[in-house]
Amino acid sequence: MRRERLALYGIVLVLLAIFAYSLGVLIAVPRRLFFDTPQALLFNELLIWYSGFPFLVGWGFILLDLFILYPAKRRNDFIKHDNINTQTLTVVLTAYNDEASIGPAVRDFLDHPAVKRVIVISNNSKDRTMDAAEEAGALVFNESRQGYGACVYRALSEGCRFEDSEIVVLCEGDMTFRAYDIDKLMAYIPHADIVTGTRTVEQLRAKDTQLSTFMFYGNVFVGKLLEIKHLGNATFSDVGTTYKACRSAALRELLPKLNPEINLEFNPYFLDVALQSGLRILEAPISFHKRIGESKGGNIDNLVALKLGLKMIRGIVWRWS
Repeated sequence: MRRERLALYGIVLVLLAIFAYSLGVLIAVPRRLFFDTPQALLFNELLIWYSGFPFLVGWGFILLDLFILYPAKRRNDFIKHDNINTQTLTVVLTAYNDEASIGPAVRDFLDHPAVKRVIVISNNSKDRTMDAAEEAGALVFNESRQGYGACVYRALSEGCRFEDSEIVVLCEGDMTFRAYDIDKLMAYIPHADIVTGTRTVEQLRAKDTQLSTFMFYGNVFVGKLLEIKHLGNATFSDVGTTYKACRSAALRELLPKLNPEINLEFNPYFLDVALQSGLRILEAPISFHKRIGESKGGNIDNLVALKLGLKMIRGIVWRWS
C-alpha cells in the first residue's frame, strides 16, 4: 500500500464498513420473516459484527495520514506567484451536435478583451456545429476519434500550439459557462499552473441546469476523494467542471502523459495526472447556467451520472481505464 494514499484507502474501508453494517440491519427484518434459520441468523450477526473491523482499520489509516504523515507530504514549500501575460488568451471549446449554442458561445468569448482567438473542436457532429462556429469567427477542427477525452485532448493540443498566448482556456460550447468568468480564473493563475472552476457556490448556480442535486453532491464527494488522494497538495469541491485555465507550458509537459481514450471521466483524470506530475492546481468559483440544447454526456440523468461517478471513483482509488 502506498503511504501517500492511506487516508484514501481508509475512507474506502470506512464506507465499505458502513455499507456492510447497513446491509446487516436492512436484512434483519426479511430474515426474521422469511428465513428465520440458525444459519441465516449467524450470517446476519457476523455481517454486522465484522463490519467493525474495516471501520476501525479505516479510521486508523485516516488518523495516521492526517496527524502523522500529513506535514511531510505537503509540497508547497513556497506560495507560487509567477506573473504571466493574461491579456492574450486562446480559448478552446469542445462541441458535439451543438449547432444552436456554439455560435453564441464563440461570440461571447471573442467579445472578451483578453481573448485573441477561439478554437472549436467538433467531435464528429452530425449537424451544422462546425459551420456555425466558423461563421461566428472561430478556428474549427474536427476530431475523428469519438469520445470526450479525445475531443478535450485535441482541443488542448491545438490551443497550446500558439506561442503568442501563454494561457489556454478550456470550456464547452453549450453556453453553460460565460466568458466573464475568465477574469476569475485569471486572478488565480499567477499562483498555479491550472485553475479549474467550481460550480458549488449556490449564488452562482442557476436553478434550472442539468446538474441535479444528486450530481451536485456526487461531484463534491468525488472531488474530496481526489483531494484526499493528493492530501496536502490540492483542494477540490467539483471534478466535473470543464472550464479551466491552463498555462501553455504546463500543457506541453502534461499532454504526453495523458490518455485521450479516457472518455467522460476525463476531467478528474486530467486533474489526477496533473497533480501526479507536480503541477499546481487551484479552484475558482464560477457561474453555471442552463445549457442550450440537450446534454449528451454524463448529465443525461442520475443513473448515467451514477455509472460515471463509479468510474471516477475507480480511477481515483485504483486506476483509470
